[in-house]
Amino acid sequence: MLIAVCSLKGSPGATTLATALGACWPTQRSPVVVEADPAGGDLMARFRLPDTPGLVSLAAAARGRGGADPNLLVQHSQPLPGGLRVVPGPVGAEQARAALAVLASGGSSPLRRAADQPDIVVIADCGRVDPGSLALPIVRGADAMLLLARPHDDELAHVALKLQAAQQWSRRPCLVLVGDGYPTAEVSQTLQIPVMGRVPADTKGAAMLSGQGTSRRGAGKSALGRAAATIALNLHAHGHQPTTTDGSRPPHLRLAVVGESVPGVPPQRVGPHIRNGATP
Repeated sequence: MLIAVCSLKGSPGATTLATALGACWPTQRSPVVVEADPAGGDLMARFRLPDTPGLVSLAAAARGRGGADPNLLVQHSQPLPGGLRVVPGPVGAEQARAALAVLASGGSSPLRRAADQPDIVVIADCGRVDPGSLALPIVRGADAMLLLARPHDDELAHVALKLQAAQQWSRRPCLVLVGDGYPTAEVSQTLQIPVMGRVPADTKGAAMLSGQGTSRRGAGKSALGRAAATIALNLHAHGHQPTTTDGSRPPHLRLAVVGESVPGVPPQRVGPHIRNGATP
């Protein structure tokens, strides 16, 4: 199973959510998290990882072998302190784009080949995606696309404006809301897209996942970890749904909404500028 985590505007925390999903995955075998952000990666700096193996070495190996080896992805991953395996992207955007130009070309990327193996889950952090993004082929080939957005006027207006195009990238697009703002159900109804869940703006939880280990024991104790665990469970359940007669999986994910309301904060109403996809 290949899961793409991305955004349409800003930096709402795709890397943090990708690592949280991996750390909270509901099976004994953890997923492999790949930093496929054309703007460059964060994991090397956050965890003080060596620059190889990683996305650059994976691209070099894929060029040499044509990416045919399904074990290639794991071979170019590194373990984080808690055991989660990651393929860190280079810090520089130029190197990241060059690697993605190799990995996303052709009919099947090393990410897709690995994800096609039994019980292998690949979570790709694709960063901010637009029609010209070098990570777009990875998103198009994913089994599920999680679009992150903060439920505020400015970000939701941009999401509404670009959503029609983004929905063509994946048969299973779902929104993940980050932090406080408009109610979950209203955002889903207004934008006409399923909301997989709501991730809190959990500074302490994010700090743990960004440099103080990502063990299964500790990841689920924070508010961020609990929200990520619910989303991971939903994705895992969908990945094990029976296939249809034509060999495909059902197009819609079963929703498990997280954090519907924020205590003490009166609900807001989604404005007409968001409904119409107009920037305020």
